[in-house]
Amino acid sequence: MTKLNALKNRIRCAAAILAGRTAARLQDKKGIGTVEVVLLILVAVGLVLIFRSRIEELVSSVFEKITSRANTL
Repeated sequence: MTKLNALKNRIRCAAAILAGRTAARLQDKKGIGTVEVVLLILVAVGLVLIFRSRIEELVSSVFEKITSRANTL
């Protein structure tokens, strides 16, 4: 029983520390730095490169529907 209580206490302490760190980060008012913006751009470009063919198919399909429906008006 003692080991179980010790484990519960460690988990509670870890949860409290994590909650404190999360609250501190949410209250941080510094804004987004250059590194974060660059990383977001890199992720976006990477996703576009990975899903390029699917994006092309989707855009093509959307424009075909727009053109066909515009012709019926």
